Amino acid sequence: MFNILVVEDDEKLNQLIKTVLTKNGYNAYCAFDGKGAIDILESNYIDLIISDIMMPGIDGYELAHNIRERNATIPILFVSAKDKYEDKLKGFQLGIDDYMVKPVDLNEMLLRVSALLRRAQIASDRKLTVGNTVLDYDTMTVFVGNKETVLPQKEFNILFKLLSFPNKIFTRTQLMDEFWGLYSESLERTVDVHITRLRDKFKNNKDFEIVTVRGLGYKAVRKD
Repeated sequence: MFNILVVEDDEKLNQLIKTVLTKNGYNAYCAFDGKGAIDILESNYIDLIISDIMMPGIDGYELAHNIRERNATIPILFVSAKDKYEDKLKGFQLGIDDYMVKPVDLNEMLLRVSALLRRAQIASDRKLTVGNTVLDYDTMTVFVGNKETVLPQKEFNILFKLLSFPNKIFTRTQLMDEFWGLYSESLERTVDVHITRLRDKFKNNKDFEIVTVRGLGYKAVRKD
């Protein structure tokens, strides 16, 4: 499970973002200023930071500068009411990865979080381990013990996505949009075909299974 640190001095918004993240399979930590964020970072492993800019004491800019001195790769998403180009430029010059202007669309925020985490994970090790199963992004290969299974790109990407967010439900439309594109002429049935192939190839896997959530889509369930 990914750990996300929410740094926001508005307690209601902080709690709202935490709730949305938790419901979507993330583990959320909350801080209400830069100092609190630094304290959490010193004692916990954090995969991504969502931060406001205007906060008492250590503001978002100073926090980003502090973080980049400690960790060059952790994704940082600014969520701020400051909407001028100069504000965004300063953030990106300090090394943040993305910027959203308040009020934010929380569904869009989730998409950006997912994209940032996916890029960070792929860039760092390009592998995903689930029990004795290892997915190697570079070779599109799934290793289970001594057995190797090379998958077509879309099958591998779907499996990697599902296993990256265990128990999270992905609709057919979400999977189509991400791996076939928003304007693809392929039918949603195409996703079902790929899921069927994956199930057939890993029907005896002891680490995970792909579950159909009737009327919604699919999710991966870890057996460990």
